[in-house]
Amino acid sequence: MIWFEDIEIGRKTELGSYTFTADEIKRFARQFDPQPFHLDEEAAKQSHFGGLAASGWHTASVFMKLQSRRINEIGSDVRKSGPSPGYKNLRWLKPVLAGDTLTYSTEITSKRALATRPQWGIVFLQVRAVNQRDEPVFEFESSVLFARRETQKA
Repeated sequence: MIWFEDIEIGRKTELGSYTFTADEIKRFARQFDPQPFHLDEEAAKQSHFGGLAASGWHTASVFMKLQSRRINEIGSDVRKSGPSPGYKNLRWLKPVLAGDTLTYSTEITSKRALATRPQWGIVFLQVRAVNQRDEPVFEFESSVLFARRETQKA
């Protein structure tokens, strides 16, 4: 189990990689973001992207998939880690085109105990994804609550 006190500022974690195929881009877009440059290769070629582009929400959804897999691998306990109070500065820096492979990572940037809820601490992370050319394509700042070991009753 990971407690707030176990979290190390500066720790980087690679979550994994994911290749965006044309079929998956279109399938996601049909359901959640039906814009021509996500659905139609010819229309996408005429767009400012120059090719079939994944929805930014698709790239964010893949982050959540990889992050959830990582959490399950380490055996997280929802009583000790939990909800995210939110995200900040979500940015899509470059288009993700069909065939691109993104590698996602997190870095712990800071943490602090919560004054109003002393049994919890908040951890701040920078989330990034780079493509196969190591170009940054997606980033945001995240925060997650973690239980504090020192406040738990024996």
